[in-house]
Amino acid sequence: MAEAQVNVEPRNIRKDKDEVVISIKGVKKSFGTKQVLKNINLKLKRGENVVVLGRSGTGKSVAILCIVGLLKPDDGSLKVFGDEVAEMSDSELKQLRIKIGFLFQSGALYDSMTVRENLEFPLTRVLKIPDHAEIDRRVEEALESVGLLEAIDKLPSDLSGGMRKRAGLARTIIVNPEIILYDEPTTGLDPITSREISELILTIQKKNKTSSIIITHDMECARITADRIVVMDDGEFIAEGSFDDLHKSNNKIVASFFKDIS
Repeated sequence: MAEAQVNVEPRNIRKDKDEVVISIKGVKKSFGTKQVLKNINLKLKRGENVVVLGRSGTGKSVAILCIVGLLKPDDGSLKVFGDEVAEMSDSELKQLRIKIGFLFQSGALYDSMTVRENLEFPLTRVLKIPDHAEIDRRVEEALESVGLLEAIDKLPSDLSGGMRKRAGLARTIIVNPEIILYDEPTTGLDPITSREISELILTIQKKNKTSSIIITHDMECARITADRIVVMDDGEFIAEGSFDDLHKSNNKIVASFFKDIS
């Protein structure tokens, strides 16, 4: 497949590469007696891709749910664009979530809607765009950017796993978010399709200057997309560095992710 070209509306963003768009300091989260996040600290800079590696149940998904305000930390500070998420009102959270795209593991498409209708939904319900011609243009551009324009009138049930991921990604970028959170974007895909999705994530980052947190256990996805990798174990970040740096780590938990990497 040819490299996908991402085409979306330009947005006014600061070009300071050192600008921190997400700041997590000492965040803790428990459910009953189970402490899921123990004391996590992380900064995401403008235009950066950070990959979070970790086994199932280590707290990765809980961390990103806290970022969008779907869960509230028990302790610590979690700021997005400089504002404390836990202190935001409902209306402020709604505005924040427009700036944050969330690609769910399943793609989270509405089964009863065509691909076109799935992409129209955030434009009409979230951005409340009244112009049908504008909606059509943005839907077609988003689908073209992920190589899926030919599936515009298909139902999700008619799509392959890779096509559903692409449709979900198109719906994520159609509102032009500044931050994208990816939850296992290549799970369940064959190696070729996984690589295509990973390269598409990288293309979107470079074209749109998005800042992203990518939760994955797919090491090829991590290699392709990561500017920086953090490793989570038992509710804590235990290591941080580039792919090559962590590949050389003597930490047994970190090394376990790289054992089959040549």
